[in-house]
Amino acid sequence: RIRRPVIVTGGELNLSMLDLRYNADANFYQAPLHIKANGGVFLIDDFGRQLCSPKELLNRWILPLEDRHDYLSLASGQKFQVPFEQLTIFSTNLDPKDLVDDAFLRRMRHKVEIPAPDRAIYEKIFHAVTRKLGLNPCPEAVDFLYERYYSNGRNPRASDCRDLLESVQSICRFRRIPVQLTRDLMADAATSFICEFK
Repeated sequence: RIRRPVIVTGGELNLSMLDLRYNADANFYQAPLHIKANGGVFLIDDFGRQLCSPKELLNRWILPLEDRHDYLSLASGQKFQVPFEQLTIFSTNLDPKDLVDDAFLRRMRHKVEIPAPDRAIYEKIFHAVTRKLGLNPCPEAVDFLYERYYSNGRNPRASDCRDLLESVQSICRFRRIPVQLTRDLMADAATSFICEFK
């Protein structure tokens, strides 16, 4: 039995991380990230925000995604073939058509859009995160967010719940008050989170 690997990378990804890295002092190679993910999952988070352009990154992977194998080069210049067998996931909040061309989109056969959650789903996520962080329930905090932001043009994001509630915790610790959730504390957290300073 094995545990399938899950490799996650984000904005720090660059082209050199997709090649073998040779350590001459120790005389060994470190495998690139996508090879470490073989047999498992390779998640490229925040796609489009890497240190290299999306086009450069995708040009590097267009053959492996099509043929399910890649070629790596040793320090001697010798090339060899390796499997490229993992579930590759590109996650982005940018429009994919702004990042890649149709040829690449064809190679990514499955595309899943995750729309903004409706209020019922948002409240479930909010309450789950509230419980996880050990905060008291406070429906007025969600009411405030909808009155001030979400009903006035800002799209709710599922990640807002965690980010806002962690901001509430930080505000409480900074003010040296008991960590709690109130409408007023949520208003303070939202002002900072959404950069709505007066």
